[in-house]
Amino acid sequence: MADPIIRLVNLHKSFGSLVVLDGVSFDIPTGETTAIIGPSGTGKSVLIKHIVGLLEPDEGQVWVGDVDMATANEKRKYEVRRRFGMLFQDGALFDSMTAGENVAFPLRYHTKLNEKQRREKAEEMMELVELPGVYDRPTSALSGGQRKRVGLARAIVLEPEIILFDEPNSGLDPLTSDTIDELIGKMKRQLGITFIVITHDIVSCVNIADHIVMLNGGKLIEHSPTQSFIRSENPFVRSFLRRNVDLDALKPL
Repeated sequence: MADPIIRLVNLHKSFGSLVVLDGVSFDIPTGETTAIIGPSGTGKSVLIKHIVGLLEPDEGQVWVGDVDMATANEKRKYEVRRRFGMLFQDGALFDSMTAGENVAFPLRYHTKLNEKQRREKAEEMMELVELPGVYDRPTSALSGGQRKRVGLARAIVLEPEIILFDEPNSGLDPLTSDTIDELIGKMKRQLGITFIVITHDIVSCVNIADHIVMLNGGKLIEHSPTQSFIRSENPFVRSFLRRNVDLDALKPL
């Protein structure tokens, strides 16, 4: 396994009497894809918020490189966040902008590129996600799959080291989901980006992930390479997989 880019050490977080994270520890390796799965309400989104420093743990450490986000000041957290790109469930696109303007939007605030250079950079990213020639298309005219691709192009336009995905295949048909999975694999291979994916889609998870983390009740149930995960003898893992997928047909791309 590659050296970790992120290390979570004995992470605890409660909201009042509700325990959301209960001693979670695992590493996320550099340049690989880690999927985080588990039933709803098991702390997946709260975990991600700790990684980017939007929440502070009650106890534990959150290392991104050599920075502990649990104790870093706001200036340092901001510097670390610039290493991340994010893709949300709905793409979080601005319908008042064209597809390309959405992709170029981060360049306006985080670079000194002029308008022509921003457009060229955005068009380059749109070609990478297989959306050439749609820079000027209204965002409202995009299909669900196209919106995801535009969101992916915007997430990579600043060339981040790490990309966080929240349900990348939510609301998509199976064929479009497969296309998004293939694009994630392509981005990892071509750009060397570390991907962290929150998903309920087990088939997609097996297609794209090098490692799978399962949470339940705020605890780490399993963390292993994908092939080991789908052969796990852990009763909870077996039960979760059987409820969601045909295990005999579950094979990576």
